Amino acid sequence: MERKNFLKSLMIGAVTSSVLIDACSKDSDVSPTDSSSSSSGTTSSSGSSGTSSCSVVPTETEGPFPTHTPASYVRSDITDGRTGYKLTIKITINNSNNSCNALANALVDIWHCDSEGNYSEYGGTAMQSTNYTSVHFLRGRQTTDSSGLVTFTSIFPGWYSGRATHIHVHVYNSSGTSLKVTQIAFPEGSGSAVTAVNGYQKGLTGYTYNAQDNVFSDGYSLELATVTGNTTDGFNLSISLSVPA
Repeated sequence: MERKNFLKSLMIGAVTSSVLIDACSKDSDVSPTDSSSSSSGTTSSSGSSGTSSCSVVPTETEGPFPTHTPASYVRSDITDGRTGYKLTIKITINNSNNSCNALANALVDIWHCDSEGNYSEYGGTAMQSTNYTSVHFLRGRQTTDSSGLVTFTSIFPGWYSGRATHIHVHVYNSSGTSLKVTQIAFPEGSGSAVTAVNGYQKGLTGYTYNAQDNVFSDGYSLELATVTGNTTDGFNLSISLSVPA
């Protein structure tokens, strides 16, 4: 998280730091942080899909729960028995070194937590008490088509302490060389899918919103997906990510 450390190093004085943070922030438009629950299951939440931008998506942490052997999970349906509201995930990968044209034949890995905030392949520790070390739900790999698109069928992620709702993404070229590790953020506030899902059984009490999240708090405009749908029919997520290839 080099850019966070860079910002902290610039905080010389209260006035100076305020000016520098405003100048260096990636995202001056923060999503609403309305934590109220919604009785309506319908939502249409728009984020920045990145289709008109050739800015490289920020690098984010891969841990603490990356897939152990991602090449073993080449599949479009990553649900693997987990229950929750259906989520169709469409990710378009563009090449920032080629005028943001679509990047075909890229390998795209994704992973995220289940409705209760737990990850497969991990557990039995203070970080995650439930032991899911022997299962592999909500992890998968796809290869981009000629339009740079991959599609996954999953469930809407839950949340866990300290983090906003998110999906991890790791992009490789066709030879398996890593191009980018990043994360996808979800729109929040009234009318959003996050509010409609309302944290499943956990609710949103204690939820960490994007603006306070330790990954997204320095800006997330290039990581913010567009999410539409409802709790009856399921949700659709779309985002375009530009990576140097």
